Amino acid sequence: MLKYFYITNNPEVALIAQSCGVDRIFVDMEYIGKEERQPNLDTVKNRHTVNDVINLRGVLDKSELLVRVNPVHADSEKEINSVIEAGADVIMLPMFKTADEVKRFIGFVSKRAKTLLLLETDEAVKKLDEILSLDGIDEIHIGLNDLHLSQNKRFMFELLTDGTVDCIAEKIRNKGIPFGIGGVGAVGSDVALPAESILCEHYRLGSSMAILARAFCDTSKITDLNEIKSVFESGIRANREYEKMLSSQKPVFFVHKHEETKRIIYEIINRKKDN
Repeated sequence: MLKYFYITNNPEVALIAQSCGVDRIFVDMEYIGKEERQPNLDTVKNRHTVNDVINLRGVLDKSELLVRVNPVHADSEKEINSVIEAGADVIMLPMFKTADEVKRFIGFVSKRAKTLLLLETDEAVKKLDEILSLDGIDEIHIGLNDLHLSQNKRFMFELLTDGTVDCIAEKIRNKGIPFGIGGVGAVGSDVALPAESILCEHYRLGSSMAILARAFCDTSKITDLNEIKSVFESGIRANREYEKMLSSQKPVFFVHKHEETKRIIYEIINRKKDN
């Protein structure tokens, strides 16, 4: 089964997610450069803090605590030390472009937490072989949103149709490093690209992790804790049941589903062109 991450700094929501089987609670401290990269996009731009890490560490006892820090900058070592001291289990590095940045990040963490690279720049993709030669990379997540922007693509899931993710995934698999891909909503939701299609791609590519997208449970719109719990319970149950079905399928199933997913993605891209 995939490891699911959910982004929140709310201890009550985190406890609900944990109780429903979410594997990692995700504190998002990244802010450097984010507004400039995504000025007109309807994306979540969090400003979580070290205090949020401390607060969540105080309530979580099953789910791991994941913290996304800022890209490597002058105060990275201080920032990383602070989140480790606050109790982070996993530290995610976003927006890196070179092997040197990754090497510095690994050195700052110094095996005190798991290292998770968020691969989301075209520069890093081009230098992936050099990056993968480094020791100390525990996991990698392929960030489809910023990566598609850096490659001037129209739709982030286009990267599943043009061979980009297939090539990246093969290189990471060959190194034996666990990896994840983008985000996913709940099975059965009425969306343009169904969660079923995305989950099939995870299983086809050998992914082991996914971020639960804002659409899975948008707590800016749903504020009642009982309703939030109901959404998590039904959503996680539906996804796990679908994953159980996927785990028993043969490779030919995923070949056919990939072609179906590509068709859906092309239709979405064409609609974007028309608009």
